[in-house]
Amino acid sequence: MQGRAKATRRSLLEAAAQLFEERGYAGTSISDISALSGRTSGAIYFHYACKENLALAVMEEVFDTWPALVRRHREADIPALEKLVALSFSVARAFRDDVVVRGGSRLWAERKSVDASLPSPFEGWIETVVALLEEAGREGVLTPSVSPRKAGNAVVYAFFGLHTVSDALDGREQIEERLHDLWLLLLPALQAHPGATSLLDRAHAHLAGTPGTQA
Repeated sequence: MQGRAKATRRSLLEAAAQLFEERGYAGTSISDISALSGRTSGAIYFHYACKENLALAVMEEVFDTWPALVRRHREADIPALEKLVALSFSVARAFRDDVVVRGGSRLWAERKSVDASLPSPFEGWIETVVALLEEAGREGVLTPSVSPRKAGNAVVYAFFGLHTVSDALDGREQIEERLHDLWLLLLPALQAHPGATSLLDRAHAHLAGTPGTQA
C-alpha cells in the first residue's frame, strides 16, 4: 500500500509540475491535474488537500534535488573552478530536462500568486558558489583581487539571469551553449592564469564521465 501511495503522490506531483510550467499556477486547476495524471480529484485532495499544497510540494521537491547534486560535485577530485563550472552545467540540464524543476522555476516566478510560503532558492546557491570560489582561492588559481563573496553574488546573478532569458527565447533548448559563452566571459576575470577554454573542456570531460550528468 505504501508503494502505491508513493507512486500516486509522484504521479500527481509530476502532472502538477508540468501544468504549472505550461499554464502557470493560476491557469492550472485540480481537474486539469486529475486529467493529466489519470488520478481522481479525490486522490489529489486526499494526498495534498489543495492546489497550494501541491505547489509547495513541487518547490520542496526541487530544493530536495540540489544537496546531493552539490555534494557530488564538491566531492569530485578536480580543482574548485572546474567543480563550479561542472555544477553549473548539471543545474542547467536539470532546469532544461526535469519537469519538476521546470515547474518549480515557474512557480517561483509567480510566487506572489501562490497562497503558500515558498522557500527562497538563491541564498543557498550564493553560499555554494562562494565556498567553491574560496576553495579556488586556497588552491591559488583565483585572481588575488577577486572577492569570493562579491564574485559569488555576480556569478549567481548572471547564471539565473541567463536562465530567464534562455527560457524566454527558446525554452532553454540552447542553455548549454549560452552557459558556455557566459563562462568564456566570466572565467578570465576569475582565473589567476586565464585558460577558460581548456577549463571548460576539462569540466565537460568530467561531466561526461560522471553517472547521471550526461546531456
